[in-house]
Amino acid sequence: MRVLGIDPGSRITGFGIIEIENGRLRYVTSGCIKMQEKDLPARLKTIFEGVSEVIDRAKPEFMAIEEVFVSHNARSALILGQARGAAISAGVNSGLPVGEYTALQIKKSVVGYGQ
Repeated sequence: MRVLGIDPGSRITGFGIIEIENGRLRYVTSGCIKMQEKDLPARLKTIFEGVSEVIDRAKPEFMAIEEVFVSHNARSALILGQARGAAISAGVNSGLPVGEYTALQIKKSVVGYGQ
C-alpha cells in the first residue's frame, strides 16, 4: 500500500510517501509545497493544487494528515485548520480515504517512539 503523509502548514506544507509491504515501510519520496502568495485564499489554493499534483504523480492509496496542535495562539490554529482543510479536500477530491493522526501517533508508528 502506498501512503501519502501530509504535514500541513500555511506557509510550507510538507509531504512524504511511503510504501507498506509485509509490515515493512519503504521510503519513496518527500518534499514540500511552498507558498509565495501573501493572502490566505491564494495560499490555500496553492496547497490544494500542490497536494493534488503530488497525488496525481505518486498514485497513493491512502492519505494521512497531522491533526491541529492547539497552542496559545488561536488565530494560528485557525489558519492551520484551513491549510489542513485545503489538503484534505485535495485528497478527498482525488478519491483517497483520509486518516487524521496526532504527531505522537505518527512518530510512534514510524520510529516506535513519539516523544
